[in-house]
Amino acid sequence: MTAEPPVLVTGLPRSGTSWVGRMLTASGRLVYVNEPLNPQRPPGRSPGVLDASVTHRFQYICPGNETPWLAAFSRTVALRYNWLAEIRRNHGPGDLARMAKYGTAFTTGRLLARRALLDDPFALLSAEWFAGRLGCRVVVVVRDPVSFAGSWRRLGWRVDVRELLGQPLLLRDHPYVAELGALAGNRDVVTGAAMVWKVARRVTDTVARRAAGIKVVRYEDLCAAPLDGFRDLYDWCGLPWTGRAARRITAACTSSRSGSRPAFAWTGLSRTAYRPMDSRRALTVVSLPYEDAARVRALTTDSTAFGAPPRLAAVPPGS
Repeated sequence: MTAEPPVLVTGLPRSGTSWVGRMLTASGRLVYVNEPLNPQRPPGRSPGVLDASVTHRFQYICPGNETPWLAAFSRTVALRYNWLAEIRRNHGPGDLARMAKYGTAFTTGRLLARRALLDDPFALLSAEWFAGRLGCRVVVVVRDPVSFAGSWRRLGWRVDVRELLGQPLLLRDHPYVAELGALAGNRDVVTGAAMVWKVARRVTDTVARRAAGIKVVRYEDLCAAPLDGFRDLYDWCGLPWTGRAARRITAACTSSRSGSRPAFAWTGLSRTAYRPMDSRRALTVVSLPYEDAARVRALTTDSTAFGAPPRLAAVPPGS
């Protein structure tokens, strides 16, 4: 493991974690590792990157089940690629290309004393473990619940709550997760997204209060003032704030091209949600009709321990 701590950027999917991760790698001091806990391939299920078996979305890792995870992630954050394990499992043409990409990045990064940056929404519920056991600087990105629910509705996303309720250690340590049982069989994307946001925010608030090394940032705050926000994050993560980093972040946050591109963009061989954008314009995008927005606010109103989110992205009646 390098002397400087690795970085984990996490938050619910569609909260801006890929954007934040990419802006931090503008420092030139980090090696970007995309979603090692994602149960889908790509980008997950790559034992070269993480030699452990992911059994759930939002895998919960804690001292009670850490044995395989501690060994695997210690190797990941030390940028030690497991070539043999990768070849044994994945050996198609695309697999070999990804292996070459990540293997080279890990080796080069280790030789240049760079640090690992894990961009992984699926690590959200395990943020406390990453901070405490791996010494990660953990950045948790929280998006306004209305904008978040609107994004999930547009994509038609739902969480299978059985993935969460089927993890006894998660329910033991965060019993309020059981509230999601009420969503079983519910096909309302907006209600489901709001309830997932509420429970995830409660987990985040709980662990951030009691664990060092976890910083919660609001997506909307970074959008409104990206240079100020990222300068603070660079300082907190122990990264040098340079003119090169400032220029790259400015260019990435003032692009006018985002409106014509799909929700997901391929960056090399890794699928991420990052794309250049005008970050301030992102704050004005309408995401939900007024009635749905009001319902999301009502469902999430008591989950604002880090301050009330800005009232954004709702369509007023009659518009």
